[in-house]
Amino acid sequence: MSKLKTVYVGMHDGVCAVTSQDGGSSWQQGPVTALPHAAARLAASPVGTGRAYLAAYEAGVYRTDDGGRTWTHLDSYPSPYAHSVLAHPAEGDTLYVGSEPATVYVSRDGGETWSELEGFTQVPESVDWSFHSPTRDSHVRDLRVAPNDPSRLYAGIEVGGMVRSGDGGRNWKQLPGLNDDIHCVALSDDRPQSVYVATARAPYRSEDGGDSWELINSGLERRYTLHISPAPDDASLVLVTVSENARRLNPLFYRSTDGGDNWQLVDQVGQGTEPEDMVVAFEWDPSEPNRVYAGADGGRLYQSADRGKSWEELPVRLSSVAVGALAVGPGQD
Repeated sequence: MSKLKTVYVGMHDGVCAVTSQDGGSSWQQGPVTALPHAAARLAASPVGTGRAYLAAYEAGVYRTDDGGRTWTHLDSYPSPYAHSVLAHPAEGDTLYVGSEPATVYVSRDGGETWSELEGFTQVPESVDWSFHSPTRDSHVRDLRVAPNDPSRLYAGIEVGGMVRSGDGGRNWKQLPGLNDDIHCVALSDDRPQSVYVATARAPYRSEDGGDSWELINSGLERRYTLHISPAPDDASLVLVTVSENARRLNPLFYRSTDGGDNWQLVDQVGQGTEPEDMVVAFEWDPSEPNRVYAGADGGRLYQSADRGKSWEELPVRLSSVAVGALAVGPGQD
């Protein structure tokens, strides 16, 4: 088990890192870097110790190289929007960012220069991508890479469905068969062909890399799915958070041990959690698969050391509320 643990935390008005030097027994919160807009997605570099990236909605893209103590705004990023970010699993200087209107940019030098993956918007179905608000456009809500193949990329569009690339982002293909209002995409090292997606209708699962999909909402009391994630070492162990609508009314947190065929309600994530305090984001610890972290609307952070069965609140007090994004850095001894 790695002794040094780093959890990057994106909030509605800032970003920081929470660290443990003793394998998760005690925690310390680092300085908060203020943001003019909410944090959308975080990605820790698997190969760059201390490096992580932040997609910050209308505030662009940020990078840290010191484990979250300081964050640098990447001024060269060519779009006013950054909704999702993906750190390449093997190339420490390569990252992808999803923008609005739905576009994907790539940088090969840590965010100093950028190029658009033009094949993304050349998907024939892109003419139908849209958004609920007349003042906003479709956007890439999430970006993921297949654990066994860094050239296989997935992008979830809100609203536009799922698209996949098999050649590192040069060419893309629309993946039909699921609701097109995508919120989150997740894969597991254990079974790379299993893809989980959270949508406004319900969660979905694919067992063939996205060629076909099935609903996995049997037993869920809510339909609006915000976040979903399988364990890195067990694709059948899945966590999901759902609510009644986009306003996150009456949220519930569930756990499954059979890939979403059946769900068990997680009654309470930590002592003192209010019923309306929705779990917004959760991330598994890549260096210790039994451990998973969660962040909630009320600004609280939690950890589970038993694969999501029981939870405890981390002893940190964030200066702001609404944890919207989490990423876990690679562990160090």
